[in-house]
Amino acid sequence: MQTINICQGPQNVSRLILGCMRMPALSRETAAEMIRTAVDLGINYFDHATVYGAGEAERRFAEAFALTDLKREDLIIQSKCGILPAEKIFDWRKDSIIESVDQILQRLQTEYLDVLLLHRPDLLFDPEQVAAAFDQLEASGKVRTFGISNTMPMQIELLKKYVRQPLKINQLQLSLEQSQLIDQDLYMNNKTTELSVMRDGGALCYCRLHDITIQAWSPLQHGMFGGMFIDNPDFPELNEALADLADKYNATKAAIAIAWILRHPAKMQVIAGTMNPVHLKEMAEADRIDLTHEEWYRLYLASGKFLP
Repeated sequence: MQTINICQGPQNVSRLILGCMRMPALSRETAAEMIRTAVDLGINYFDHATVYGAGEAERRFAEAFALTDLKREDLIIQSKCGILPAEKIFDWRKDSIIESVDQILQRLQTEYLDVLLLHRPDLLFDPEQVAAAFDQLEASGKVRTFGISNTMPMQIELLKKYVRQPLKINQLQLSLEQSQLIDQDLYMNNKTTELSVMRDGGALCYCRLHDITIQAWSPLQHGMFGGMFIDNPDFPELNEALADLADKYNATKAAIAIAWILRHPAKMQVIAGTMNPVHLKEMAEADRIDLTHEEWYRLYLASGKFLP
């Protein structure tokens, strides 16, 4: 699998990431097979969060990893903190961040995280508290690289005023159907469509300007939690275009949809959330597919967009 280098972060990381949110549904043995399959495919990056199974995803990953012969240093393990569902709050306070990381490390049975992301903005966040937490976590060796998720440019700028560590990853939703990151630039000043509404403060261009790697989550989903658009009868034109290109490249529709994201010059990573080894192998085929300029636009327009 092709790799990228995250500026001031991990190097030679896979373009696909295995998202471990659904890992609690697997047995330890099946989860171990999933981890081995990912590594065999060249995927060396694994994504977690404190809210995935209320921590059970991290525990199951650790149990499964112990059944493999893999080395910790060969993997990039990332987790996210900041969402406290029981309390119904988002929390970026210093003590909460530090406590969350300690719990993450205990569940994952590891001494350090390669990457920590703050998971959705705390509306009351104090950047000085975040900076103090990051300084302590870096000094202790518990976290090597820091980033954010679902965070807008001006929020990042405010953090950067106080945080010494480079923030070089932003995890954002992006798929052929949920393509707001891309749409806004196309429909500038166009009052005839809701697609012109800027909802993220220009996050795509901002991340490219500041060498922040975007990690695309839910790459096959429509809406925030609407399910997959693949083989969905509500998206006939898109599925027809995906099927044509799948035939051309001898791949699945899912691989083509992921290749569409990887084709973007922003050099994004894509999070594959499947816990099915066969599906992961099919999705990993996206790595070998280099869509043409014309094919990329064909898929974009088939997803319901138009050229102004």
